[in-house]
Amino acid sequence: MFQQVLNWRTLLALLAILIVSGTVWYSSYLAKKIKEDERQKVELWVEAGTYLLNPANTDMEAMRVPSLVTTHNKIPIIETTEKDSIMQWVHLDSAKVEEGWRSDDKVKDPNKNSFLLDKLDEFRSAKLRVEWTDPKDSTKRNRYYYGESQLFKEVRYYPLVQLFIVGLFIFITIQAIRTSYRSTQNGVWAGMAKETAHQLGTPVSSLEGWVEILKETHGDEDFVPEIEKDVNRLRLVSDRFGKIGSTPQLDEKNVVGQVRGMVDYVQKRAGGKVSFAVQTKDEDVRAKISAPLFDWVIENLLKNALDAMEGKGKITVAINQSPTDVTIDVTDTGKGISRQNIGKVFKPGFTTKKRGWGLGLSLSKRIIDQYHKGSLTVKHSEVGKGTTFRIVLKK
Repeated sequence: MFQQVLNWRTLLALLAILIVSGTVWYSSYLAKKIKEDERQKVELWVEAGTYLLNPANTDMEAMRVPSLVTTHNKIPIIETTEKDSIMQWVHLDSAKVEEGWRSDDKVKDPNKNSFLLDKLDEFRSAKLRVEWTDPKDSTKRNRYYYGESQLFKEVRYYPLVQLFIVGLFIFITIQAIRTSYRSTQNGVWAGMAKETAHQLGTPVSSLEGWVEILKETHGDEDFVPEIEKDVNRLRLVSDRFGKIGSTPQLDEKNVVGQVRGMVDYVQKRAGGKVSFAVQTKDEDVRAKISAPLFDWVIENLLKNALDAMEGKGKITVAINQSPTDVTIDVTDTGKGISRQNIGKVFKPGFTTKKRGWGLGLSLSKRIIDQYHKGSLTVKHSEVGKGTTFRIVLKK
């Protein structure tokens, strides 16, 4: 049990989770460090500005302050009074500031500039500010609201970008694996089908020869036509398997005629307690199909319906057409399919019957979806009342 769970896929998934988690944690750690550093820079900017405004500071240190104030950081800052009235700002987009002035504002009051007010609200809501109190007048306090630097934004959004890239990589990998799996599965299906057709070919040819001999020697016997029918049936089965894996030729056929032929064939072998009905508004409904493969699908659906009804009930085949599509609904009054099994009915090997390989519906879906470019789905099913399978063909 432990070895089944701890396979290479599980280890790869755990490793990916650890890598992403570690990266997210380290990015959060860096963002926190940068945030603390930027606050220190703003505080230093405030102190430097205060130092510069003091007329008593005329030494060499004061000469370095302008450079410190303007180039030490690129953090956007808005200076306000204690009542949040804007006084000045730095490192904001000058073009957007110009756009924020009202056309009728001749004085250019910063407290009427829409861009500055929006930025102030943004910085205030983020609770990023430093307060400065005048050491000579404690009632005079300025506030310095600041925003996130470009570096901080890049570090903060880096985990999201990385998660997107990792998610995209995982999606592409899964799609590639699924495509590879389907290609392998198709190869297996085609190989099995062709090998089956090859193995049936020799004995069927031999049986056809023996039937011809029987027709010459015992042509009047009743059993000879029946044997011939069974041999022809074997030849049809062999031909069907031979067409799996290769691109079949699609010819325009009357779908109603094809369906009625298969209904008649199955009805003769169904017993008297099962009734059949073919419903259609038009007896000439045409679509491009491979007749042997299409008949195989209809036969599989009808036999599947018979098995679900356990020898008694009704099977209805409704055929409708639109300008673009032909729809064929095969409905039975059998035991139905439970909700948890509806998604599994077309998977190879799935069956609820005591006998059978669980390949009939899977093969049928492959024939309709891949070879006819249509669709085969479970339209409706209710436990105890029956099931409807729907085939849609392009006209």
